[in-house]
Amino acid sequence: MRKLVYYIACSIDGFIGDPSGDASSMLSLLDPEFLEYLTTEYPDTLPTHGRRPLGIDDLPNKRFDTIIQGRASYDLALKEGITSPYAHLREYVASRTLKESPDPNVEIITEDLVGKIRELKAEDSEFDIYLCGGSQLAGELIDEIDELVVKTYPIVLGSGMPMFGSGTAVHEFTLKSTRTFGNGVLARTYSRKR
Repeated sequence: MRKLVYYIACSIDGFIGDPSGDASSMLSLLDPEFLEYLTTEYPDTLPTHGRRPLGIDDLPNKRFDTIIQGRASYDLALKEGITSPYAHLREYVASRTLKESPDPNVEIITEDLVGKIRELKAEDSEFDIYLCGGSQLAGELIDEIDELVVKTYPIVLGSGMPMFGSGTAVHEFTLKSTRTFGNGVLARTYSRKR
């Protein structure tokens, strides 16, 4: 069975963005060493329009073939006029309010989110499913998350959008790996303790 992987960037104090969800303060830390890590280890997680300028648009998928994101995350692309931000992946957006997709490559999940995730996880595929942001979405799917890849940036936001929005019980994960970068970013991978 394939895994649902929450691949996320956060501040030292655990916020994925300011109270409005803006995470642009973390962009200044994309130095050559860290960018090399992102483009070689997790190229699938870079939006299609971001892959082209990096010259990796034609790379085959390495880790993921499917993405699930929340409405707020998807809206960031829509505001830029991009209706299929991850065209190199099969795209799903979880939303209770967006009833119709603005793009044929993007499927909207309006009900039974957990059921849909379980269906996707049961598919026969060598690739995992990328859970891309959405604090609320991550909170709703906490029981389905099999792996966390947390990129902690050396900044403190003080307040903002937590990694998991919504009350959740205690969930245990096991540390699999840690990598540090010269810019102060710490990348940790955790697997679900079951």
